[in-house]
Amino acid sequence: MLLLLLGIILLHVAALVLLFVSTIVSVWTSGDSNTSDLWRNCTLYAVGHSCNPASTGEWIQAVQALMILSIIFSCLSLFLFFCQLFTLQKGGRFFLTGAFQILASLFVMSGAIIYTVLSPEWVPEKNTFGYSYILAWVACPLALISGLIYVILRKRE
Repeated sequence: MLLLLLGIILLHVAALVLLFVSTIVSVWTSGDSNTSDLWRNCTLYAVGHSCNPASTGEWIQAVQALMILSIIFSCLSLFLFFCQLFTLQKGGRFFLTGAFQILASLFVMSGAIIYTVLSPEWVPEKNTFGYSYILAWVACPLALISGLIYVILRKRE
């Protein structure tokens, strides 16, 4: 049982780290001389670089909000798991923890879908999706799997 709990916690922490990195690091799209993310657009010149704030469009603000909500819900889920681990009665299920983690997964998926659909109007066509964008998509199933495991999991002695 201890190894199972350790594995679940590691899966949850891995998803949480991926969420943090994908939200903070500025490589959602990248090109030869520029990168862009949820917060700013940076361009590399021969003599230096310049970074401008991200667009103020509603869709980018929705993606920002969804990614932040996914981090908040995943952190709350981890906190609830530790609380329920010590307060839940024997045989109880971690429904609240699982629900928060599944919601975090849905938030990151929604944010990534919105970015995928609407970024071509904001980012140059020659740019490709960067590793932060890919990490967001990887975090989505990890968070969903850990949320489903929490729902299925029963507390033992």
